[in-house]
Amino acid sequence: MTRVIIVRHGQSTYNTEKRVQGRSDASRLTEKGRSDSTQVGKALSNFLFNAIYSSPLQRAKDTVDIIHRELTIHTEQSAIPQTSDLLMEIDLPLWQGMLSAEVKEKFREDYRIWQETPQLLRMSVKDGEQTTEHFPVVALYEQARQFWQEVLARHQNETILVVGHNGINRALLGTALEIPPERYHSIQQSNCCISVLNFSGGLGEPVQLESLNQTQHLGDLLPSLRPNHKGVRLLLVRHGETEWNRQTRFQGQIDVPLNDNGRQQAQKAAQFLKDVEIDFAVSSTMVRPKETAEIILQYHTDVNLELLDGLREISHGLWEGKLEKEIEQEFPGELDRWRTTPAQVQMPEGENLQQVWERSVAAWESIVQTALANELKIGLVVAHDATNKTLLCHVLGLSSEHFWNFRQGNGAVSVIDYALGKNGKPVLQAMNITAHLGGGVLDKTAAGAL
Repeated sequence: MTRVIIVRHGQSTYNTEKRVQGRSDASRLTEKGRSDSTQVGKALSNFLFNAIYSSPLQRAKDTVDIIHRELTIHTEQSAIPQTSDLLMEIDLPLWQGMLSAEVKEKFREDYRIWQETPQLLRMSVKDGEQTTEHFPVVALYEQARQFWQEVLARHQNETILVVGHNGINRALLGTALEIPPERYHSIQQSNCCISVLNFSGGLGEPVQLESLNQTQHLGDLLPSLRPNHKGVRLLLVRHGETEWNRQTRFQGQIDVPLNDNGRQQAQKAAQFLKDVEIDFAVSSTMVRPKETAEIILQYHTDVNLELLDGLREISHGLWEGKLEKEIEQEFPGELDRWRTTPAQVQMPEGENLQQVWERSVAAWESIVQTALANELKIGLVVAHDATNKTLLCHVLGLSSEHFWNFRQGNGAVSVIDYALGKNGKPVLQAMNITAHLGGGVLDKTAAGAL
């Protein structure tokens, strides 16, 4: 496995001024940007990086230098940072240096295209007598693919650090996970956030997003709501650990309760979300998510818990109650098919992913629509591993073939915003936050069966 940790540069002067940066090298890190970069270095101090890459733009170079200085305090073996032009920020030549408000006013139609169909944004750039058509997002995706093809071949089974920008980081995540360019705005990258990708091989081979947009090392529990937020934020939580998770025994729709560690995980999630103003809460009807939700809601006593059957775990049918080795003996080759082509597997006397998709997405959409209709701002949704992975595919416009692209730890929190209401695409603000469970940057919860 090749582990890639992706960091966005620290806050810059253009960030605070709300200017479009693009490939301009005029902005510099603010004091907060430098301080946050130090916190990233501390958060990553347990890692031994085989290589460190950064954008050549100064705000990224300064960020990586501060991180590297912090790393060398803890280990003398940290790799020396090197720059790559393939980590340059998105090229927006006509907007670069302008205030965002000016862009919205002066390029009204182009800005609408940028927001709604970013892959179609086109800029005509004049170079002497020649005018060329430039598609910034499409070009950025191609740039990201080229970076992965070069770097993954060079660092098989190693750990690398990549320090880039908002746009290129989104494109790196998008190309790795096959998230289409039209969903460019569906992934959030905060200043000095940490995201973790695990590659099994090269680009196009299986990859797992272990976490997205972690900001807890900066003192920010959750990414902040956007100023124009007029929709709903959903906190998607996986239930705490059960004894069968620990044993890697398939539980599916067998109603296994939380074990002691699972209750502790739920308590830690409760502490983590204690000061978040939760307006409503929904859980799967099964006992393990229901108990997890009830523990979290101890600090939100005015919130009633609604139970939705559509959020229950996948039915594994005849696999339920069995360990992996027992399933392999009884159904030779089927576990491997489940791990490689999950959407093609029909569980014996159970469900397939299409059935899980239909009921869980219907439940999810009803939650969103009800919240928007009642102007509710933040909701808690507690469900299961397979259910959550299916919902994450739905949020990012992926098919269920990408089911294994997402990790969901017991007690982990993911954040999905419908900031623009029912007409806007959802944004995955953060995924699989497990810092409150004591594992640091990595998810240390039991891998477990579903």
